[in-house]
Amino acid sequence: MILDHFRLDDRVAVVTGAGRGLGAAIALGFAEAGADVVIAARTEADLRQVAEQVEATGRQALVVVADLADQDAVTALAGAAVERFGRLDIVVNNVGGALPRPLLDTSPDDLAEAFAFNVGTAHALVRAAVPKMLATTGSGSIINITSTMGRLPGRAFAAYATAKAALAHYTRSAAMDLSPRIRVNAIAPGSILTSALDIVAGNAQMRAEMERATPLQRLGEPTDIATAALFLASPAGAFLTGKVLEVDGGLIAPNLAIPLPDL
Repeated sequence: MILDHFRLDDRVAVVTGAGRGLGAAIALGFAEAGADVVIAARTEADLRQVAEQVEATGRQALVVVADLADQDAVTALAGAAVERFGRLDIVVNNVGGALPRPLLDTSPDDLAEAFAFNVGTAHALVRAAVPKMLATTGSGSIINITSTMGRLPGRAFAAYATAKAALAHYTRSAAMDLSPRIRVNAIAPGSILTSALDIVAGNAQMRAEMERATPLQRLGEPTDIATAALFLASPAGAFLTGKVLEVDGGLIAPNLAIPLPDL
């Protein structure tokens, strides 16, 4: 059956930033497909709620409360997965971000921080995870969550967009280094209805403008990203590596402009 190729039975995944939003949706989707998950974020209450949902599917969730800006804490996740479940098959580097800021107000330190959080953190987990994947299963799938802003220029996103563009190219480079046993792919979400978009989506006029500017005429749901992640992580995506899936409703330009004045 072709649907069997989308199963993750008895596999183990680490998902960062899994307390809510995209990370939570991905972790739950993996559990529904048969995987046990290590879920990490800063807020224990959020993680416990996600763990309850995972366990309701009949799978197990290991909750790890950690500041994922700390690369040592991220590195420890790979060992936690193997210690608890005896193997590691999948890594989802979901944690990341940077606040919008006008270009001339963006310092070199701001750029460095954005790069460290979005790319350095992902690399730290990849370095820790790959030896454990090879030792316990002989193969693996790594998924990096980038952003549509990593390819579509918009005002006030110099730090965030540059870091996400770097993560996309890191994905392609890592795929070459780690093939053929480890696949490395990325997802570039567009505007997805998570808490990060609440301030915009809660404004009826702004939401309508964003929807009109999106070819598919709607904003994304977390499940749109979770299903893409399941495809990449599962045998269904076994012939993909070094690719970035643009799950953004067809955007060819940003659907929200931050109203900064011209110089």
